[in-house]
Amino acid sequence: MKMFDPHIHMSSRTTDDYQAMRREGIHAIVEPAFWMGQPRTHVGTFEDYFLSLLGWERFRASQFGIRHFCTLGLNPKETNNADVADGVIALLDRYLDKDGVVAVGEIGFDDETAAEERYFQLQLELAIKHQLPVLVHTPHRDKKAGTIRSLDLVRDSGIAEEMVLIDHNTEETLPRVLDSGCWAGHSIYPNTKMSEPRMVALVQQYGSERIIINSAADWGISDPLKVPKTVHAFRQAGISERDIEP
Repeated sequence: MKMFDPHIHMSSRTTDDYQAMRREGIHAIVEPAFWMGQPRTHVGTFEDYFLSLLGWERFRASQFGIRHFCTLGLNPKETNNADVADGVIALLDRYLDKDGVVAVGEIGFDDETAAEERYFQLQLELAIKHQLPVLVHTPHRDKKAGTIRSLDLVRDSGIAEEMVLIDHNTEETLPRVLDSGCWAGHSIYPNTKMSEPRMVALVQQYGSERIIINSAADWGISDPLKVPKTVHAFRQAGISERDIEP
């Protein structure tokens, strides 16, 4: 089976990870722009980061037979930095049309501030303007409330719900996302977020329609092979190949 990891931060991973991913059947990935662990203080650092996703990282993946795509966006944490936020929005209006960009993201909420909401709305408008899907990050704290507010903003923006992927879902948020018409992403992690057994139970309960899994692997404790490992767990649980790879 050819596999696809739709959310993985390879800029923070090693070439050994690329080798292991291809060996396990991963042929394509999407790397969302995200918070790099330390706040950036200049707009130019965002532009350099975007260029690395569009250039170097794409080339690095190709050396291992993996197709690399990316999403570009102003992440929720850094929307609260007034010194850079407007400049990054202006950058995005130029960069979203570049080859290899498949969506706007990660956008969404972190602390659910007024600034986060404002730039969430602005980036939804950019997605509509550039006719791109949207990748929405749901907050680590108070996830249910953040997810509900995110769905409200998506609905109010006028973007088609099927163009939106709400990510990092849990048992608490999945039903609401599926009811909305958006796609539901699940990040499979070693110690937090979502595990393979919990993911199996969700697919058994809700089916596989509009449900996506990813590793969201980054510089923290994470695993770039969580997609193939979850596929193995699905098979062990008797979930059909048709549901695993719709």
